[in-house]
Amino acid sequence: MSTTPATTARHATRHATPLLAALAAVGLLGALMVPGTARGDVPARGPGWTLKWSDDFNGPAGAAPSADKWQVDLGHNYPGGPPNWGTGEIQEYTNSPDNLSTDGAGNLRITPRRNASGKWTSARIETRRADFKAPPGGTLAIEARIQMPNVTGDKALGYWPAFWALGSPYRGNYQNWPSIGEFDVMENVNGINAVWGVLHCGVNPGGDCNETQGLGASRPCPGASCQSAFHTYRFEWDRSVTPNQLRWYVDGQQFHTLRQDRFSAKTWADMTSHQGYFILLNVAMGGGFPNGVAGRTTPTPATEPGHPMRVDRVAVWTRP
Repeated sequence: MSTTPATTARHATRHATPLLAALAAVGLLGALMVPGTARGDVPARGPGWTLKWSDDFNGPAGAAPSADKWQVDLGHNYPGGPPNWGTGEIQEYTNSPDNLSTDGAGNLRITPRRNASGKWTSARIETRRADFKAPPGGTLAIEARIQMPNVTGDKALGYWPAFWALGSPYRGNYQNWPSIGEFDVMENVNGINAVWGVLHCGVNPGGDCNETQGLGASRPCPGASCQSAFHTYRFEWDRSVTPNQLRWYVDGQQFHTLRQDRFSAKTWADMTSHQGYFILLNVAMGGGFPNGVAGRTTPTPATEPGHPMRVDRVAVWTRP
């Protein structure tokens, strides 16, 4: 199978441009937030919202995430899919507790490791459900409370944590990206204090989503840095307004919006009329996005393994 951007997902932010690099540096400063440790439970969203799915990762230390809720990706690609997940990332994904486990304190930890021979391992999981979708006339919200790997500078080169969603038709196909849609709720590279939110859609290259770059924005995390504290990353697909909207938030502060009327009818239908989306969490090492931002190949000998992305909770809400 070809490994060009046309045949796999998550390419745009994997091939960073000067625009994206600039966005990382000049996002608007945020207002107050209260960083902290794991909270465990999933809070209410307010009037009208219904919790449809969630995981608070309250397992014992060293346990795997719920097999009823998550499936674990293994190796360097999907079966039959492009090598290195089509992004150039170098790690092998495993189900080892060293890479993927709850910590006994209400968090899931995805931890990149490097062995004595220089081989990197990490973890990537997907929700078994692939039907998360805004109801007719309503709104879908996908959110997670996450602390990015707490490492910066040269020691962080190549780190690539992400919280994102892919259109369900991608499963088993691997040829239909980006038309089926991809919502990057949170991406980060190289320990930069910034969250990227990106939409991928349409055709590649070019098209309504300017592939392979996608349509993105970034900003620093409010209050405390993305690496030093937990923050809540949220995506909303709102069908209650005309034109429909896609919105990205960090700690309740909106930083990116896209409206239906900027897309062709076909592009919008291709990414919204299918069964829905599945959610992914992973920490990659190296690849197009961190390499592009760093201006060199990552990770480097200075990159320090063992810094986990900590996920306190993931939740999916709808509002009719």
